[in-house]
Amino acid sequence: MTRADTTVDVQVACDDPDIPDTAQMQTWVGAAIAAAGFADDTGAEVSVRVVGSEEIRALNALYRQQDKATNVLSFPADSQTLPPGQPALLGDVVICASVVRAEAAEQSKTLASHWAHMLVHGTLHLLGHDHEADADAARMEGLEISILAAHGFANPYASQ
Repeated sequence: MTRADTTVDVQVACDDPDIPDTAQMQTWVGAAIAAAGFADDTGAEVSVRVVGSEEIRALNALYRQQDKATNVLSFPADSQTLPPGQPALLGDVVICASVVRAEAAEQSKTLASHWAHMLVHGTLHLLGHDHEADADAARMEGLEISILAAHGFANPYASQ
């Protein structure tokens, strides 16, 4: 289920005691890549940056014109030609630890399940999935539910 050839570069830019370890993040990101059907013989690379509310708010304002902290932002890499044998650079996922913690508590979810959901969600965005149209949202949510269930997590949309 998890792609062994997925590299996840994790940068932690905030102080938070509840951040999953790199191996766990790699498992969830790799599962999303595999479930989405991404195939590249050279593998894939994703950067995950864990930030505080000020940094995510600034990024959200700059790139989405929304002046508020959010849980996760995705920045797909521009298409580029890489030297042969190099992994595909999928992009960056920026996740706010304090927002994830607050949402997990508000939604009565475990921290692990919400972290998994946000990393899967962000990774699927890197691969071109979105939830703007109802049909696209249903497809993306179905993938998320399936990926999370395979890791022992409940449907994240069931209580919403």
